[in-house]
Amino acid sequence: MAALAPFLTLESAAAAVAAQQDPAAASAEAHERLMQVPGLRMHGDEQVAMLLYPGFTALDLVGPHYFFACMMGAKVHLVTNQASLAPVASDLGLAIAPTTTLADCPADLTLLFCPGGTNGTIAAASDPATLAFLADRAVRAQCVTSVCTGSVILGAAGLLKGRRATSHWVAREQLSRFGATPVDERVVRDGKIITGAGVSAGLDLGLAVVEILRGRPYAAALMLQAEYSPAPPFPGGTLANTDPAVGGPMSDMFTAFRAEVDKLKPL
Repeated sequence: MAALAPFLTLESAAAAVAAQQDPAAASAEAHERLMQVPGLRMHGDEQVAMLLYPGFTALDLVGPHYFFACMMGAKVHLVTNQASLAPVASDLGLAIAPTTTLADCPADLTLLFCPGGTNGTIAAASDPATLAFLADRAVRAQCVTSVCTGSVILGAAGLLKGRRATSHWVAREQLSRFGATPVDERVVRDGKIITGAGVSAGLDLGLAVVEILRGRPYAAALMLQAEYSPAPPFPGGTLANTDPAVGGPMSDMFTAFRAEVDKLKPL
């Protein structure tokens, strides 16, 4: 203990100095330390476009948006496929205010994103202007992404041909009609096409994309900031681990939606 005394004294002195340090200065110093982590790219200038259309599923969009918007220096465009910048209502009535229209969205994007839904998704996947926008921006984008049935819209835009992709379980197999190979995984990457499974997988997709653009340490920092450490209150969430008495009827409830997907004609 006598030998350790000088070190303990220094440690106590350092702690005292830290305690007296200005909070703003302490935060700035911590920011500098984080910037020194190998592989972490703190600042960037990504152009991110996230599609809004009437009837989209809000959580498909909001989860990834949190991580994309937390990339320092990135610019996130909420792109409506409607004529005005009026708020766009989700399938459950949560309205999101867009920031730009299809026509005014930047031509050169780092990241293009499409959320899913049900009836609204079918309408968007049948809309020539929406599909033309996606097909055009995807040519130059570094990452073309979707969550849930948003991959159906990507497929209708001709962007999944020859690609591995996923979707919400209700429509995953329908991706084959767009020339894709359906994959039962939370996040599937095939080149610059990155697709997420149903709704909650948007958080996984968001982190996967941040890792690509900014490095794993940055993604890990955002994962910690969001306290994303899933622990569902009970088993379930997939057909494989849900009671068939629940899963069977749930699957059958989407029969009409799958039939509408089968009617879509890809570009």
